[in-house]
Amino acid sequence: MDDTGEAKRQPPIDPRLLEVLVCPLTKGPLEYDREASELISRKAGLAYPVRDGIPIMLPEEARKLED
Repeated sequence: MDDTGEAKRQPPIDPRLLEVLVCPLTKGPLEYDREASELISRKAGLAYPVRDGIPIMLPEEARKLED
């Protein structure tokens, strides 16, 4: 199974939820990357995973962004 197929099957995130979610470290805004199923915090340099439509907002679960 490839990552592209999995991302397409992810349930969408409620846009209202995206409006109120912030990075738990910086309290800054997040960008939703639907293809990667991640919420991106540019300020913290982290990408928080979204699993089954649920954002996992734990820094220890986040992926560090490439420079």
